[in-house]
Amino acid sequence: MADYDWAKEVEEFESTKAGVKGLVDSGITKIPRFFIYPSSSLSPCENAQVEFKIPVVDLQGIGSDSARRKEIVEEIKGAAQSWGFFQIVNHGVPVSILDSILESTRSFHEQPKEDKMDLYSSDNRHKVRVFTINGSFSENHVASWRDALACTFLDGTLDPEAIPLICRKEIMEYMENMTKVRKILSELLSEALGLSSDYLAQMDCLKSEYLTCLYYPPCPEPELALGTINHSDSTFLTMVVQDSSGGLQVLHQNHWVDVPPIPGAIVVNIGDLMQLITNDKFKSVEHRVLSRPVGSRVSAVCFFFPSSECMLKPYGPIKELLSEKDPPLYKSVSNLEYMAYYQKNVRKCTSALPYFKL
Repeated sequence: MADYDWAKEVEEFESTKAGVKGLVDSGITKIPRFFIYPSSSLSPCENAQVEFKIPVVDLQGIGSDSARRKEIVEEIKGAAQSWGFFQIVNHGVPVSILDSILESTRSFHEQPKEDKMDLYSSDNRHKVRVFTINGSFSENHVASWRDALACTFLDGTLDPEAIPLICRKEIMEYMENMTKVRKILSELLSEALGLSSDYLAQMDCLKSEYLTCLYYPPCPEPELALGTINHSDSTFLTMVVQDSSGGLQVLHQNHWVDVPPIPGAIVVNIGDLMQLITNDKFKSVEHRVLSRPVGSRVSAVCFFFPSSECMLKPYGPIKELLSEKDPPLYKSVSNLEYMAYYQKNVRKCTSALPYFKL
């Protein structure tokens, strides 16, 4: 339509402070245009579910048997190199904690909009906020069909009073457990690179956490939109707990592969900056979440990034991984510089990594 006013439609949506849940509650049958994906981006690659299966790594026995630990390290190495995605089980986090974060995520988002509006903001400087559109948004961008409650645990801490009461206890317990799993994964990934188990911890690249509690309501035109747009993660490492709905997919060898929900499992994926510092040893891969015609989906996503002291610290390929045969592929970049470039390009469905190649 020649008379379409993109800016007005976005402004009207944002002014409701009700997110996509508000659109669904209002009874819409047509979605706003800025949620509509180009058909070429939405079309799945040839489905090859029989051939491809997301790796599942069982951490049972990791601390008691050195031979078993070596097996686990090799499994994680293979998954990080070839997939960039894997699921872990027997990780030590009680299933009740995982169930609680998902239940509280649903409870928060299904409140009346009046109980959430004060937190609604696209400004990512707020430590606790609700958003649909995150950060900068231009006319060539497409929005994801989901709402998010985001909590920033800078240096691993956040004042509990800042978190909505309806999910405060569950979020604090969940993050306490994610910190423990982060330590385990930091050691395993370091060892998978042939480095000392405390190497990534010494780099201080996994010290802070950014939690998003995501809610995907049904979409009246699911064939036109995505729950989460195609993207790779900008940070070093991501851990996800998803409910039983499904919809998360990973791009592997030009095929979209489902990440099937496994009760009690945590999904782990490599971020862009981890690919950068490992000089492409580990892969950060594109993924998405499909929108759904009926029912809702919830997940809790924890992104790991450096401490406040290291936000401006340049991170480049790890020297111990370089040689004449393996020269550095990327220039050094700080977390803040990478994030700034990433935010401008994430909605174009293109990776930010090539921009930082040497």
